[in-house]
Amino acid sequence: MTLDMTQTSDIPALMAEIGRRAKAAAATLGFASAEQKQAALENAADAMWAARADILAANAQDMDYGREKGLSDAMMDRLLLDEDRIKAITDSLRSIAAQKDPVGEVLTEWDQPSGLHIQRVRTPLGVIGVIYESRPNVTADAGALCLKAGNAVILRGGSESFHSSRAIHAALQSGLEAAGLPKDAIQLVPTRDRAAVSEMLTMTDTIDVIVPRGGKGLVGLVQREARVPVFAHLEGIVHIYIDENADPEKVLKVVLNAKTRRTGICGSAECLLIHEKVARTIGKGVIKALIDAGVEVRAAAPLSEIEGTVPASEDDWGHEYLDMIIAAKTVPDIDGAIAHIREFGSNHTDCIITEDDAAATKFMTRLDSAILMHNASTQFADGGEFGMGAEIGIATGKMHARGPVGAEQLTSFKYLVRGDGTVRG
Repeated sequence: MTLDMTQTSDIPALMAEIGRRAKAAAATLGFASAEQKQAALENAADAMWAARADILAANAQDMDYGREKGLSDAMMDRLLLDEDRIKAITDSLRSIAAQKDPVGEVLTEWDQPSGLHIQRVRTPLGVIGVIYESRPNVTADAGALCLKAGNAVILRGGSESFHSSRAIHAALQSGLEAAGLPKDAIQLVPTRDRAAVSEMLTMTDTIDVIVPRGGKGLVGLVQREARVPVFAHLEGIVHIYIDENADPEKVLKVVLNAKTRRTGICGSAECLLIHEKVARTIGKGVIKALIDAGVEVRAAAPLSEIEGTVPASEDDWGHEYLDMIIAAKTVPDIDGAIAHIREFGSNHTDCIITEDDAAATKFMTRLDSAILMHNASTQFADGGEFGMGAEIGIATGKMHARGPVGAEQLTSFKYLVRGDGTVRG
């Protein structure tokens, strides 16, 4: 029996049906041609741009819902779509479409004395479940990247972006149909019911990996309860360390951009660590510039003596604000900065600003964050900026994928072994 996917209130049955369809679609996608997948994404971009008025109307419903829920300004910004952002989504789809198809790529090959020729080649993971909050563009990014890597995907968006995600999803499915690929390759869970998330976490027969993208609460829930393997995407507790040999002009440019460009993304700077030797010069200057830009600076002594700062509490270390707030403190040296980041960081993205290459090398060698930067804004912690077209998220774990997760990171590999009547002695 086939369920009406929009009407059933039986969540276990609904999710089982979605899983069954996804697994069947994945079997087809595993050998779909690069040309078919490229055409699907290009057609989806065309359909999305043609439907932009409908997408904006759907987003207006979500914005009303967000206001009723009392979402913060930063969260509302994450939720908002306008014509420029829809254009950016379609550009991202075209960028992913144009990328080299990772499936079937020969990673390495060699011959054995036994006469065997062995190849290690990229292969799809199968079915990916993506659970995410707020940002409706994730619907397009995740759907496109999974498709490019030959995977079927089950998308469970946040309740806030429910209508926007459905409108975007319709365009993705239109692209699949136009390219002769199964619509079930990209499915969106058609309910806000949180029971759907719990079901996804136990669907070991049909989902090969879960990707959670959201706040600490969501990721923690997934990690605690999932029986399906998880690519962890933890919060972005992003630090910038201003070294004693930092260039003042670069400090101003990088820190202001890292904090204020978009405060609601995971690459936004949340903590400023300043070498005590430059606290009253470069440090004071950048803090005053942040305050002038409307940022609340929660500072520890002696930085708290700077006019306009707010005294920091212990809760401000290791805190992801996603808002116009930043914590700030001095450290005695680079070792002090490294120690602080090891204690309070989330292994997401951290940055050093310095003209001392040895200090930069030490910082980048001794820290184990997924992304480490030197003299560059942490807002670049993004798959699109890394040339991946888009990302499902920034993976902060150490298994399989780290950093921006693009199409290549959504593949595994298999060994192809060829002989000529070869037998083992």
